[in-house]
Amino acid sequence: MSASSAQARLPGATSLLSIGQVLARMTPEFPDLTPSKLRFLEEQGLVSPARTESGYRKFNGGDLDRLRLILSMQRDHYLPLKVIRAYLDDLDAGLSPVLPGGGAPGPSMLVIARRFTREDLLRESGASSTLLHDAVTASIIVPAEHYGDDALRVLRALVDLQRSGIEPRHLRGFRGAAERELGLIESALVPLARRKDASSRAKAAEMAVEIAGQLEVIRGSLIRSALGRLTK
Repeated sequence: MSASSAQARLPGATSLLSIGQVLARMTPEFPDLTPSKLRFLEEQGLVSPARTESGYRKFNGGDLDRLRLILSMQRDHYLPLKVIRAYLDDLDAGLSPVLPGGGAPGPSMLVIARRFTREDLLRESGASSTLLHDAVTASIIVPAEHYGDDALRVLRALVDLQRSGIEPRHLRGFRGAAERELGLIESALVPLARRKDASSRAKAAEMAVEIAGQLEVIRGSLIRSALGRLTK
């Protein structure tokens, strides 16, 4: 959507939010979202907030849904912006694209992300309070007042693993492996990290997601290869 069309929808619009209000609503679910990242996504043409006569950005409900979709695709599927942009272009064209790498068609992802209390999380996952406690103790799930879909997926996986005799304490090494991967990503981002401008910080965040996705591909390949040896 062009800037002119974004401005055109402003008169008479209701429930428009400033950048600060958007961050207040969304950072509980997406802690890495910052004003600079939000502006970067706009610069890349992924979101097109309305503008006041003074030039201030204003976001409506559709903008927030689109932003949730973008951030979820980055966080949960490690997709680079060029892939996300193509996916959104298909949505804007009235198509129902399949999520890259598999998944439900796009429109279903525009539903507002869910948030769970501890009791909700236990009920939805079928986990016991002891299992959740053990997952927190093993640093697999971060304790919080409200949990997102990612925590739900992890806890459901732990329920299934428990049936095979695998407990959260057996997975403590996963945290260490994740920290080592984070170290690799941080090393790769050193040149951008040295720059203090908002654009460089936003680009560093995008690169981090892309590198994490590439590491995920390699990790998955190694595991599949190891599984192949088990079945021989």
